[in-house]
Amino acid sequence: MRFHDTLQRRWREHGTLVCVGLDPEPAKFPAHLRDMPDAVFAFCAAIVDATADLACAFKPQIAHFAALRAEEALERLIAHIHEKHPGVPVILDAKRGDIGSTAQHYASEAFERYRADAVTLNPYLGRDSAQPFLDRADKGVVLLCRTSNPGGADFQALDCGGVPLYLRVAETIAREWNAHGNCALVTGATWPEELGQVRDVVGGMPLLVPGIGAQGGDVAAVLRHGLTADGTGLMISSSRAILYAGSGEDFAQAARAAAMELRDTINKHRTYAA
Repeated sequence: MRFHDTLQRRWREHGTLVCVGLDPEPAKFPAHLRDMPDAVFAFCAAIVDATADLACAFKPQIAHFAALRAEEALERLIAHIHEKHPGVPVILDAKRGDIGSTAQHYASEAFERYRADAVTLNPYLGRDSAQPFLDRADKGVVLLCRTSNPGGADFQALDCGGVPLYLRVAETIAREWNAHGNCALVTGATWPEELGQVRDVVGGMPLLVPGIGAQGGDVAAVLRHGLTADGTGLMISSSRAILYAGSGEDFAQAARAAAMELRDTINKHRTYAA
């Protein structure tokens, strides 16, 4: 099934816009896991199993695994999600962006090695850097647009023919890159009005929204500016606030409670906003 079809099914049938980020940091693991030889996989798999019914997607961040020499754990984790929770798509947060054969290899890494359903990309190098990903009509291509970090404005807000660059990026991707209907954009919760401008430009295209939780994004404002007409269209991502909600042996249950609280908060405001 295509990434976008799977995502829309999660929105409709499970009533959740929560994207659970998987960013393992062993120093924050519960004490009983820290000396385990397979702690990264054990921690992340427990979070996945505890939150899968509350998630519209999982988003493992590749650098968190690679820095720990835990790429094999990431492969097994994605396989675990596909096997145990097959309706939940996986977005590999890799922010790739290069040209030629390198782009082809990055696409193979994301979709063949890791078997991700979607991948995040940096569009700065232009369409040919994204083409190997765009050609995979069954896979999601999630391109950076207006990111949640303060420094994002250094370039993204620059004037580009009368509109900020991030809107030019959104327009170009929606008009020229989305022939297979497999594109999505990253738009930070910390800039809800700008997120709304992106929504106006791209119509119903899915938006991945980081910045809720540790970065302080406002759920109600995000929904007010970003929901589609049917009350969906958003993957609201939270990582640390869910992963490290608890520090004891009940860490997975604490993560579940945090994910449920976020889902319920979103749905309360979602009903009002829609």
